[in-house]
Amino acid sequence: MIALLSLPSPLHPAVVHFPIVLLLLGTVVSLAAAFAPRWRLPLITAVLIGLGAIGTVVALQTGERDGELIKETPALEQVLEQHEEWAERTEIAAIIAGLLALGAVFTLRWPAVARGLNVVTAVGAIAATWCVVETGHYGGQLVYQHGAGVSATNAGGERLPAGQPAREGKKQHRDND
Repeated sequence: MIALLSLPSPLHPAVVHFPIVLLLLGTVVSLAAAFAPRWRLPLITAVLIGLGAIGTVVALQTGERDGELIKETPALEQVLEQHEEWAERTEIAAIIAGLLALGAVFTLRWPAVARGLNVVTAVGAIAATWCVVETGHYGGQLVYQHGAGVSATNAGGERLPAGQPAREGKKQHRDND
């Protein structure tokens, strides 16, 4: 029971996937709401993008905290900086898209205004999605090219420090197969 209550460490990789999914799904629903505002699609859009925006705030905070655990090298520092900048852009774009979606819900009494806000929300959601893609691109580089935050083993089974790539060990392992 206690194991269920413990938080993963590092927390950022576990948290970051929630806003990604919520924002991507919110973008799809916002596009549907822009062209066919039925079935409470504007409300669903507002909920998804709003929760995604909240998730970006949490992901950014956990990323900043967990980023301090990474041993920085000059190559890693540049990619980490790009990842952080795109994460901040994602947060801003998601909050703006969430506020637009909320505005679309509150203007449903005025269909022309609501429809316009639904279209603008979809554009904002697409911008947030682009930011998510760029953030994920640099996050993927951190993990898969630089081994940031990854504890790996070399060919001899020895644990390598987090952030040190295990390229030699993986190459040897593949050659033996």
